Amino acid sequence: MTNLLVAIILVIAIVAIVWFLVKQLSVLLVNAVLGLICLFLINFLHIMEWMGKSDLGYGLTTLLICAIGGLPGVLILMLLSILGISI
Repeated sequence: MTNLLVAIILVIAIVAIVWFLVKQLSVLLVNAVLGLICLFLINFLHIMEWMGKSDLGYGLTTLLICAIGGLPGVLILMLLSILGISI
């Protein structure tokens, strides 16, 4: 009887952990996709050129920052470009 109770508790704990991880992963995935879409739109519409700076480009570093950082990553790249710090 105790073995069954322990097994049920373990299954519930595993399901709760997996649910939490999937929920967090979906939020991170949405943020990464929005960051990459925002980078594409900034380059496509040449928004940085309106401010007298060159486009952000699609280098490996830029794409990784936008994918990991999402929208805040794009804003940081824009701010660095405005300040004259190139990546």
